[in-house]
Amino acid sequence: MKIYKTDEIKNITLVGNSGSGKTTLAEAMLFESGVVQRRGDIAGKNTVSDYHEIEHIQGSSVLSTVLYAEWNNKKINFIDVPGSDDFVGNMFSALHVTDAAIMVINTAQGIEVGTEIQWRHISNLNKPVILAFNQLDHDKANFEKTIDDAKNAFGAKVTVVQYPVNVGEAFDAVVDVLKMKMYKWNKEGKRDVLEIPDSEKDRADEYHNALVETAAENDDKLMEKFFEKGTLDEDEMRAGIRIGLKCRHIFPVFCTSGKKSMGIQRLMDFITTTAPLPSDSKAPVDENGIGVVCSETNPTSIFVFKTSVEHHLGEVLFFKVMSGIIKEGDDLVNMFRQNKERLSQLFVVAGKNREKVTELKAGDIGATVKLKETKTNHTLNGKDFDVKFPAIKFPRARYRTAIKAKNEADDEKLGEALQKIVQEDPTYILEYSKELKQLIIHGQGEFHLITLKWYLENEHKIETEFVVPKIPYRETITKVATAYFRHKKQSGGAGQFGEVHLVIEPHDDNKPDTKTFKVDGGELTVNIRDKQEYPLAWGGKLVYYNCIVGGVIDSRFMPAILKGIMEKMEFGPLTGSYARGIRVYVYDGKMHPVDSNEISFKLAGAKAFSEAFKKASPKIMEPIYNVEVMVQSDKMGDVMSDLQGRRAIIMGMSSEKGFEKIAARVPLAEMYRYSTVLSSITSGRASYTMEFAEYAQIPGEVQEKLLKDYADEQEED
Repeated sequence: MKIYKTDEIKNITLVGNSGSGKTTLAEAMLFESGVVQRRGDIAGKNTVSDYHEIEHIQGSSVLSTVLYAEWNNKKINFIDVPGSDDFVGNMFSALHVTDAAIMVINTAQGIEVGTEIQWRHISNLNKPVILAFNQLDHDKANFEKTIDDAKNAFGAKVTVVQYPVNVGEAFDAVVDVLKMKMYKWNKEGKRDVLEIPDSEKDRADEYHNALVETAAENDDKLMEKFFEKGTLDEDEMRAGIRIGLKCRHIFPVFCTSGKKSMGIQRLMDFITTTAPLPSDSKAPVDENGIGVVCSETNPTSIFVFKTSVEHHLGEVLFFKVMSGIIKEGDDLVNMFRQNKERLSQLFVVAGKNREKVTELKAGDIGATVKLKETKTNHTLNGKDFDVKFPAIKFPRARYRTAIKAKNEADDEKLGEALQKIVQEDPTYILEYSKELKQLIIHGQGEFHLITLKWYLENEHKIETEFVVPKIPYRETITKVATAYFRHKKQSGGAGQFGEVHLVIEPHDDNKPDTKTFKVDGGELTVNIRDKQEYPLAWGGKLVYYNCIVGGVIDSRFMPAILKGIMEKMEFGPLTGSYARGIRVYVYDGKMHPVDSNEISFKLAGAKAFSEAFKKASPKIMEPIYNVEVMVQSDKMGDVMSDLQGRRAIIMGMSSEKGFEKIAARVPLAEMYRYSTVLSSITSGRASYTMEFAEYAQIPGEVQEKLLKDYADEQEED
């Protein structure tokens, strides 16, 4: 294969709703460019993209596929990403290393749910977009309605470059108003370039004039020429479109039928002549704020954006050459591990097909294998080049469940398998909760996690089951209480003796240490000799005061009392959840000259703390999340009602990009399977994000139920 220079490379992400025809379009691009000699199709399960077994079963993309085409002496790297929002992480990693997106739209369906959701993500990332109106040969295709819907959804910047002469089963020609030519295909699929017929001239002129004005608006010099001449020539229009595309001031529309390879060559022509170059994109900034220009003359640096685990090869790492030139056999330094990695093999990739190359230049996308410690999001540099590129920012997980192996003997094997799956898809987040004693997996939605379960059971041969995840509650107190406990045990020989008196109160950073307490109808004054603060791993604090006077408890036993209290903090008296936000004053006690020891005071401290805790009006606190829901206006009332049924507090409402945005605070306990319910309410058109906000006290009736459930559980045990 030819080694392409930076100014001969275009990097594109193929996006679109499931069923829009991305994979078929990709197959047509591969075929037209000669990368494959025979077209595959989804029904035949033999496409270059979507080659994994799970994708054959689902009939749609689950993983992104890196592909390339050689066209007009340029190289087009394009990444086909899944259309389902459950697998949106693939789109984020692809857009991180590409310079524009082709949004594939099914003209038989119009602007679909996935199209709207992906558009919002792409807009937030500020990426240029080319619109490919696909499946124009479908009997339900409607070009005009799709244009109107696109303008309503994406704005007036949607601009026709091509329109179909007819749509439906008779589709065989498009008019290109940039080149002012008509492209017509015969039954064998051969394309003829023709003059625009008289019957289409008025319509073509109208679209052409609109395109000229849009192109001119993007550059002052072009605008002056437009005012002088009243028009622009093709090269001038192309220059204006190139500027507008880069700045997202124009979203050009092209017409295609991926199934019949209509419009594919012209689309690739446009990509090679007008789509942004790697050097056109804003120079990526490393973690130290250093901008790294995509140039062959700069030191070598690559960024790994995707990992795939192949049965016979092991880990395949996909990377973009961020700067410089990389050659087969180069030794690079992993900036995260600070170890050397040798790139013994370099490949360009078209799905499962790989072609060896000797070098790749800045801006190109390639793959390598058998690196020791390199993973997704790692930067590898040449000698004495100290940059580290920021990690891909994946969307936050929205769905959580506990998972366990049906056979306990598979527990270790399950952990290893999950680690491999997480390497391939970092939007899975794996967490073993010591507190909940559960293995928790977080993902983008229910289908996302069902797919993970399929991998475990079919590729790793581990039978698993999902379990409702427990909620990480917290326990605390709301008032002052005192208690004491005497631990006494005699069983021949040396016995055990320890007595501890303590008082507890809620901790408040803004409140000074208390020296006089009103408890049990009287006053208790303590003399603080020592104070220690212990920030807790699960949040909040324990503040421990030594108020012992007269040596009634030897100082060597104070750490044992603290240890007993800390054990109760880790396993709260109410539900076994972590306790937090408490001050403990140990002010009195007794010891025995022979029988007192550390274990005695540890047990006495734990029991005294537990008794005081139960008397201090204890409360259970639950995690509260900030939830933002983007929903179409006609479903807003239904979504609001559902949220309120989940004990949500609505914080505000606003409009954004044609959708209503609801901001709410919702208990985590009420968010289980929310993605599935929201999809059902809104026919899949709504999306949401959630982020931890704080812990808050739960309502009394909910606490009573939790206490009862915990008591019943303890009885069963």
